[in-house]
Amino acid sequence: MKDPQHQDEGSSASKTTGPESPDAPLHRRGIKSYVIRAGRMTEAQTRGLEEVWPRLGLTIADGLQNLDTLFGRVAPRVAEVGFGMGKSLIEQAERHPEVDFIGIEVHAPGVGKLLDEADKRGLTNIRVYREDALAVLEQCLPADSLTTFQLFFPDPWPKKKHHKRRIVQPAFVELIRTRLKAGGTLHMATDWEAYAEWMVEVMEAAPGYTNTAASETSPYVPRPDFRPLTKFEVRGERLGHGVWDLIFRRD
Repeated sequence: MKDPQHQDEGSSASKTTGPESPDAPLHRRGIKSYVIRAGRMTEAQTRGLEEVWPRLGLTIADGLQNLDTLFGRVAPRVAEVGFGMGKSLIEQAERHPEVDFIGIEVHAPGVGKLLDEADKRGLTNIRVYREDALAVLEQCLPADSLTTFQLFFPDPWPKKKHHKRRIVQPAFVELIRTRLKAGGTLHMATDWEAYAEWMVEVMEAAPGYTNTAASETSPYVPRPDFRPLTKFEVRGERLGHGVWDLIFRRD
């Protein structure tokens, strides 16, 4: 999901049959927004996948979830796609035990690392998918079930010929809208100004959303305190790089 500079922190019923059909589920259209990158597994990451996964891991085969049953309570729910090595998501889950978190990431080292950390910190308010995010959204997360959806520093695919690979597309944000509760928010952040502008263009054309930005900062919002700083973001700030946050509310 992440480009190389983001690897330290980060890293979807068809009426017709072809994967490129506009009626096909998003995850079957044949265009991936991520690239699986090989990486060595540490002992802790392996432990997470082997020992903690049976308790906190989920798969597409588990089907549509009843989130109250899954977590054993009624609570606000946050889903994040592309959590990378999981540092930010772990920090949020530890800081907000009253909130349930669902992480979705395809890279094994990051999933293993997050699971290992969740176990070591005794966190019970987090579950993890190692799956295509679009498939999870379409098949596993119920409509009107999320308080917040987070997409932090996705791969910007900067070359014009690769823009179709960007995860932020009209169909994607419409799918997110159906999974958010009324009043729920879609929170995106990027350090690529051109991608931030792309996000704004897609969101302003999307029905059923309202930008929460104040007039003096619109279309962006200042970084909220609840979004932890990533390591590469701190490094980027030292180098004078910008970061753009957008928060749109489902009407």
